[in-house]
Amino acid sequence: MTHAFRSLSPGLVMSAVESLDIWPTSEPFALNSYENRVMMFRDEQGAQWIIKFYRPERWQDATIQEEHDFLEELGQAGVPVARVWSDASGQTLHRYEGFRFALFYHCPGQAPELDNDAHLFALGGLLGRLHATSSNGAFSHRPRLELVAGVQDAQQRVSDSQRLDRHQRRAYDSVITRTIEALAPHQWRDSDMIRCHGDCHLGNILGRDEQFSLVDFDDCLMAPAIQDVWMLLSANEPQEWRRQVSEMVEGYEEVRPFPHAQMALIEPLRAYRLIRHSAWWVSRWEDPAFQQAFPWIADKGYWDQHIRQLEQQLLVLKTPRWLA
Repeated sequence: MTHAFRSLSPGLVMSAVESLDIWPTSEPFALNSYENRVMMFRDEQGAQWIIKFYRPERWQDATIQEEHDFLEELGQAGVPVARVWSDASGQTLHRYEGFRFALFYHCPGQAPELDNDAHLFALGGLLGRLHATSSNGAFSHRPRLELVAGVQDAQQRVSDSQRLDRHQRRAYDSVITRTIEALAPHQWRDSDMIRCHGDCHLGNILGRDEQFSLVDFDDCLMAPAIQDVWMLLSANEPQEWRRQVSEMVEGYEEVRPFPHAQMALIEPLRAYRLIRHSAWWVSRWEDPAFQQAFPWIADKGYWDQHIRQLEQQLLVLKTPRWLA
């Protein structure tokens, strides 16, 4: 089967941009993005732009529009984000040759350094500002992060992929069942859910001189606030981990109270992401970009390693290392 993105040629991209009366001066440069196709180009005035072509059939129009509306709300509130461009009629979601796409203003800079206290403090302040605005409303069309349901969905997708042999399938199902049992006590109330970036890792934060912006809200969803924090806590050694937490909390609390009660969700959320990430890979395998970028998914050895990783994370879930 020919994947839809195979027809997304440089010429088609250029024509899509020009359909909005914006004139690129060279072919677009592809950025690291697999779920969608994201490229950068420069217009005839020298300004840089980001164009994102949304994966067909992933989101409804209303889901994408809610992302755009959220970005506009954040921008109006002074939260530094990669804002979406709108045409003269106010439209932010555009169509060309069967593709849906959007233009974003380019955010220059580099990722923050997590061994830099000033950067950690700035990141805490950035997330505090994000959540101060995002907590004032709720999504109607975007997903809600549900631990058990999300893991069960991932398990089914891995099973349907038939990537695991019989022995691996038994081991995988066993660790998933035990993980679900360990996750069950870590549910949250509706009142704990706010609009979150959802995929807040270093690759989605850019800036310089302690002035950072958030980019790529494609996975924004309703979740506990800690979902936007835990991926930035990278240290494996307890003392270093506490240092990172301390700096981020201090920056966050310059804006709003930090969700200390949600710290116990960090390891459950890590387990959730580990399980969901492998399921995402196999469910996108028909996309040639995934086959090229992640060839090890077809290797039986990867799944042995993944199962061991889940077993280790299950031990952490049962005996947290240093979370209070």
